[in-house]
Amino acid sequence: MKITIISLIILCFSPVFVTSIDTLTTSDFLTINQTLISKGGKFELGFFNRGNPIRYYIGIWYKDIPKQNVIVWVANRDNPSFNNSSIFKLGNSSNLEIVDGSRIIWQTIKGNGRNPVLQLLDSGNLVIREEEDSNPGNFIWESFDNPTDTLIAGQKLGWDFKLGIDRVLRSWQSQDDPGTGNYSFNLDYHGDPEIYLRDGNQIIYRSGPWVGQRFSGVPEMKSSNGGFNFTFFTSPDEVYYTFQLPSNSKVKSRLVVTNQGVLQRWTWVPKTNQWSNFWYARKDPCDYYRACGPYGVCNVSALFDCQCPQGFEPKDPGAWGLRDGSGGCVRETKLDCESDGFLPLDNMKLPETTTAYVDNSLNLDQCRDMCKRNCSCTAYANSVFIKGVGSGCVIWTDDLTDMRDYVEGGQTLYIRLSASDLGSASNGSNKAKKVEMGVGIAILAAIILAGLATLIIWKRKNKRKSDPRVSRGGAAERSQEILLSGQIITSKRENTGEPTNADDLELPLFDLYTMAIATDNFSDANKLGQGGFGHVYKGVMLDGQEVAVKRLSKDSGQGAEEFKNEVRLIAKLQHRNLVRLLGCCVELDEKMLIYEYLENRSLDSILFNKDKCSLLDWQTRFNIISGIARGLLYLHQDSRYRIIHRDLKASNILLDGDMNPKISDFGMARIFGGDETEGNTRRVVGTYGYMAPEYAMDGLYSIKSDVFSFGVLVLEILSGIKNRGFYNSDHELNLLGFSWKQWREGKGTEMLDKSIGDKYSTSEVLRCIQVGLLCVQERPEDRPTMGSVVPMLSCESAILAQPKLPGFCMGSNPNETSSSSSNKYDESFTVNQVTVTMLNAR
Repeated sequence: MKITIISLIILCFSPVFVTSIDTLTTSDFLTINQTLISKGGKFELGFFNRGNPIRYYIGIWYKDIPKQNVIVWVANRDNPSFNNSSIFKLGNSSNLEIVDGSRIIWQTIKGNGRNPVLQLLDSGNLVIREEEDSNPGNFIWESFDNPTDTLIAGQKLGWDFKLGIDRVLRSWQSQDDPGTGNYSFNLDYHGDPEIYLRDGNQIIYRSGPWVGQRFSGVPEMKSSNGGFNFTFFTSPDEVYYTFQLPSNSKVKSRLVVTNQGVLQRWTWVPKTNQWSNFWYARKDPCDYYRACGPYGVCNVSALFDCQCPQGFEPKDPGAWGLRDGSGGCVRETKLDCESDGFLPLDNMKLPETTTAYVDNSLNLDQCRDMCKRNCSCTAYANSVFIKGVGSGCVIWTDDLTDMRDYVEGGQTLYIRLSASDLGSASNGSNKAKKVEMGVGIAILAAIILAGLATLIIWKRKNKRKSDPRVSRGGAAERSQEILLSGQIITSKRENTGEPTNADDLELPLFDLYTMAIATDNFSDANKLGQGGFGHVYKGVMLDGQEVAVKRLSKDSGQGAEEFKNEVRLIAKLQHRNLVRLLGCCVELDEKMLIYEYLENRSLDSILFNKDKCSLLDWQTRFNIISGIARGLLYLHQDSRYRIIHRDLKASNILLDGDMNPKISDFGMARIFGGDETEGNTRRVVGTYGYMAPEYAMDGLYSIKSDVFSFGVLVLEILSGIKNRGFYNSDHELNLLGFSWKQWREGKGTEMLDKSIGDKYSTSEVLRCIQVGLLCVQERPEDRPTMGSVVPMLSCESAILAQPKLPGFCMGSNPNETSSSSSNKYDESFTVNQVTVTMLNAR
């Protein structure tokens, strides 16, 4: 009681509550509603709460990013307070305390300061220092030495041997629980130091050693990337990694270990007022620790991720044949030390180096000689590799583990092999001759290709000069006339009667040669996906811009109509949740659409992938649902035309680097003009599992048929399960019927994808389920419009109707074999004199 009275007196008269200051003394404290703010207003410290029952924590968050509440540090993560009368204070023993009444809930180790003060710095570091000590960095205690799950600019990750401190990032238990989670990210200073991501005690990812400008396992990283300065420091006293932000910049960055075991580098871009997922790991199968066992090399661009280098063979051929490479590789021939040589492997992530020997004073030749003399040496490489130039030496004497081969990046690793596996001198001579022959053939092929390209360009120019329809004006004007001459634009707009005006399109035209160069001649390595229309390739234009190229299949009659539709419809559509069309290519018998490239590709490639679905936490899924809703509302109501998409599905939702959704593929879309609200067709084209009953059965389509498809998408995003092919213990129900049954029984949250974990808003989840079920109701008139759906999702106080029985809620028996599942081609059938073409979901 005495402490409470004194606290109230201090609360009334202490200046810390009158003005926003960055410092506390031993006579001050913070209550539940008061905060410290750093001098420049960059960071704020105070109480925040989580969970049910509510738990209170002291944390630090960004002050100058409004409405984000991104927590970068938590004091009492494993000792929460359940009382909103708790206070935070600086103790007389130079330590921090959280006190509830007379009980100390949490405290730091006691220090030895005489007149300590607590200060929140603009770096985000919370420090205890001597009041009179103006020496920067001379701290009694600092939060930077006690990180939680986040590393911010200027903060060190690694060891201080003098103080005996290991600065480790440890994940939260869940998004709603800051307690210490299972995942940790810490530096191992042995050998050539590396940073490891662990699940408990099990290593699941490693960074590779620092090679001068980046970690060996992070080829995307550069010593100066957008002004960022990445540093790895090694001395007898310290080994640590840190980074600094560009000077005088409002950009922010943080490295986070998520509760799902993912490393994420987030960057705040002031221009967009958004956090961007700059980098993450583990992003592919080769990021998983020792995916291919000893001496195995992982390569995601190969048919099978695991490969054995020259001179090695699978240790377990049977497992290898079943695409299990975890057993690794063994040598075909034993080493004899004297006659052994070295096989160079390019573009490599260096093997695990915690037991390696490092000498930065040696050059590569000296490194080779040292490895050659040591019969236990299995490989060597440069320890430093900056901008293609190597120096220093690292030598391995154990089995080589956790190697991978990059398409770009990495460095050369020299593996010890027996002379017979490397080949004799004559074999080397023959190999040289073969290389020379190959170079000669390549040069000849390049000359022929260049000649053909020149001939094509010359013929095209002559054709343009002799064609009276082709204007001699600007490039944009010529593009439109070529589009017209290629009969891509019809004389009348379908369904509207509005004459086509080429000037309305303002769509750039790219020539075939440019697109062939951009896609490496449409190589399989650049293929992103395929559909009924043909294939989609990733391309890089001459200015470095990444694009997605949709190439129409020459033998696809349906594809030609899709192509016309997309050129006609999407060229004028501008919305953040619609994919952006950059141009097209119409030359010879080729027809292509060039789109913006979206890093995370299609929603289905992540949502239905058990190795990737954990990237979609609840907030991300909710944002995707809301973004699709806004994009569909724009098509139905806010765009220049009223557009019915008719093929809305997970594979037609693309995701950018920030997981923002963009609706794509307008090949099946239709325009409604004037007061039109409904159309019909004798030829129904769509995807099994997404089509509304009235469209599939009677050929009637409207904005309500798109709403039905949206409802299916919502339930798929929530559950992580495809509506097509979903079966539960009751084989009569598909995903729609199962969701409706769970909703009626009050078990809505039980249908959530387990990879979401337990960090989600129950009210948001239930609201989304209810909206999804309202959208898939059998009768179109019962379904809401997208104009109603958007506020339903965004407003917690919105009153929602109770959903009725969904359409197509009955499923087929899983023992039945669907023709569409066993046949790669599309399936057509006739019902009610309407031809229905079911497209395989891609």
